Amino acid sequence: MKFRVDRDLFADAVAWAARSLPVRPSTPVLSGLLIEASDEGLVLSTFDYETSARATLPRATVSDEGTALVSGRLLADICRSLPPKDVEMVIDGARVSLTCGSARFSLQTMPVEDYPTLPEMPTATGTVSSEDFAHAVSQSVTAAGRDDMLPVLTGVRVEIDGPTISLLATDRFRLSLRELEWQPNSPDESLAALVPAKVLSDTAKSLTSGSDVKIALSAGGAGEGIIGFEGEVDGGVRRTTTRLLDGEFPKVRSLFPNEHLTVARVDRKELIESVKRVSLVAERNTAVQLAFQDGQLVLDAGSGDEGAQATEGLEAAIEGDELTTGFNPQFLLDGLGAIAQAKVDLSFTQPTKPVVISGVVEPGEDEPGFRYLLMPRRLLS
Repeated sequence: MKFRVDRDLFADAVAWAARSLPVRPSTPVLSGLLIEASDEGLVLSTFDYETSARATLPRATVSDEGTALVSGRLLADICRSLPPKDVEMVIDGARVSLTCGSARFSLQTMPVEDYPTLPEMPTATGTVSSEDFAHAVSQSVTAAGRDDMLPVLTGVRVEIDGPTISLLATDRFRLSLRELEWQPNSPDESLAALVPAKVLSDTAKSLTSGSDVKIALSAGGAGEGIIGFEGEVDGGVRRTTTRLLDGEFPKVRSLFPNEHLTVARVDRKELIESVKRVSLVAERNTAVQLAFQDGQLVLDAGSGDEGAQATEGLEAAIEGDELTTGFNPQFLLDGLGAIAQAKVDLSFTQPTKPVVISGVVEPGEDEPGFRYLLMPRRLLS
C-alpha cells in the first residue's frame, strides 16, 4: 500500500472516522482504523459491532493498492499535528510509515484479518436537508435520557410517516418533539426506529458540509435493526450505521394537551438571562418559582431567612388564569436554548401539570415544528 493525499482532507476524514471508536474496546482490533487504498482512492473505516463509520477520499493518489489497520486515536492525534504538506503512507512490513514534510512516523499495524466486516448500508428510505436535519436533531436530543440503566430513554424515536419525520425524546422529566419535512423514496413510507441519541447527534452535526443527508432504515427483528446516514463531504462520501436500540419507547405523544387555560408570551433571551441570574441562589435540586400575574412573570429562588434569595420580574403577555409553578432551572434553560425564535409561549393547563414551551412564529417565518414539555417541580413552602 502506498498513497499520497492532501493533509487537511486526510486529517479531517481520519478524525471523523475515529470519533466512533470505543473508549474501552472489547478487543484490541476494535481500536483500529482500517485504511483501504485502491484505484478509486481511500476508504477509512471504524466499527465496534454497534456503530460503523466509513469515509471515502477519491482524490487520493494511490501508487500501490493495499490495506492496513492502525490505532485510530493515535493516527488522529498525529494528523492533527502535521505540517501543511501532503501526507504519504507506505506499508513497510508489519509497520506503516507516514511522512508529511520533514515529519515521519512509523506505526505498528494490527492484523486486518481479525477486523470485523462492516455492515451494509440499508436500502435508502429518503433524503433530508443536512442543515435542517442537524438542527432538528439538536433540538430533540435536549430531552434524551443519560441514564444507561434505562437504555430505551437514551434513544431518540424516529418516526417516518410519508413526507414527515418526527423525532421524540424523553428522560421522564421532560419531552421533546420535533417534526420536519423530508423527501421519502416512497410517499406511503411508514417506519419507526429507536436510535441512540449520542450517535444521532454526532452524525447529524458531522454531515452538514453537504446539502442533503440520505437516511436508510432497516427495522429487522428485535435488536437486529440498523439505521444508516450518508452525506457528501469534500467530494467523498461519509457513511454511518448504528444498531437500533431494543425495547418499547413510551407512548408520549398523548402527554401534549389539546388545550391550555393559561398562555404566557415572553422574550426568550430575557427569560434565559433571568433564569440564569435567579437560579444562582437556588439550592441543588430545588425549583425556580415562576408566577404569572398582572402582565408580568416574576421569578423567585432561594428559601429561608438565613439563605440567599433572588427575585426578578419580566414583562409577559398573559392570556387566561393566573398561576404559580416551579421548574428545574437547568431543564428550563435547556428547552429555551433549543428554540430559535425571539419570543416563546409557555402554555399551561394547571400549575401542577407540565408546561409546553414553543417558539412564536413571526409573519413570513416557517412553523418551527418543535415543542418542549417540562414537568413542574414541587415548590418549597
